[in-house]
Amino acid sequence: MIGQFFAHTSSIFASTSLAVANAASTPGMPWWVWPLALMVTTFFIGIVSALAGIGGSTLFVPIISSFFPFNFDFIRGTGLFVALACSLSAGPKLLKANMASLRLVIPLALLASSSSIAGAYLGLALPQNILKILLGVLITGIALVFVVSKNSEIPKIGRPDSLARYLNIGGAYYESSSGQDINWTVWRLPQGLLLFCVIGVIAGMFGIGAGWANVPVLNLLLGAPLKIAVGTSMSLLAITDTSAAWIYLNQGAVLAIITIPSVLGIMLGSRVGVRLLNITKPKSIRYIVILMLLFAGLKSLLDGLGWG
Repeated sequence: MIGQFFAHTSSIFASTSLAVANAASTPGMPWWVWPLALMVTTFFIGIVSALAGIGGSTLFVPIISSFFPFNFDFIRGTGLFVALACSLSAGPKLLKANMASLRLVIPLALLASSSSIAGAYLGLALPQNILKILLGVLITGIALVFVVSKNSEIPKIGRPDSLARYLNIGGAYYESSSGQDINWTVWRLPQGLLLFCVIGVIAGMFGIGAGWANVPVLNLLLGAPLKIAVGTSMSLLAITDTSAAWIYLNQGAVLAIITIPSVLGIMLGSRVGVRLLNITKPKSIRYIVILMLLFAGLKSLLDGLGWG
């Protein structure tokens, strides 16, 4: 019995080593090198992602596809689980600190998660270089919108629309950097709901979650304060990414030896990031969002064009 156990264990490690070697195209590399490197890398990605509210996969997919020799389908499949893990790790703390609103999350997540299923099937059917180019253009464009926008930390909005009033969306949170209680609400909610349908398709297509678009739409269109947009985005990812993630899993585009260390690293890093979010000034968060989006977008674009 013991001999069978050790024989079975050895076969598991052998198959694991072969899977990683084949995925990375480095047959002579020890199997534990890439998982360890993934865990360390995603730890730092988790810190920045929690501060920016963009979900770990927005940075995970372009960074890992650029510096790790894994197939792009494996990376996109893992990217959705990374975003999901980052959200589940950071979301409860953000809700407890009143930096996220379930009344705002639920209607947006319902539409985005449904449309992300169609996006996942579409993404698996398109060529990888086309996906990278489209992803780079999209994320870079979102970053430029943030650059030209003004007063995005605490936007001044008009009268909330009837749907936002009916759902009673709004609240207050304590801004530790200024020592003030910030009251907030949203407007233009119907337009936001339509945009989140599009966001869901794109998120499933690229395997990057939707934090890259959640924060700009919540902040610039709906008028939520930047910290509320960040917190709500992190909570929203837990629902949106689950639908698309199962499509990649069912299609065999999720490799456990890549996904598990990535998820562990992102969860640990996001917990550190949430603690920093409570004491970070809103303007600093805005700069972090812009820099991270520009980096991820330009890197993906260059890789898609073959210049990376």
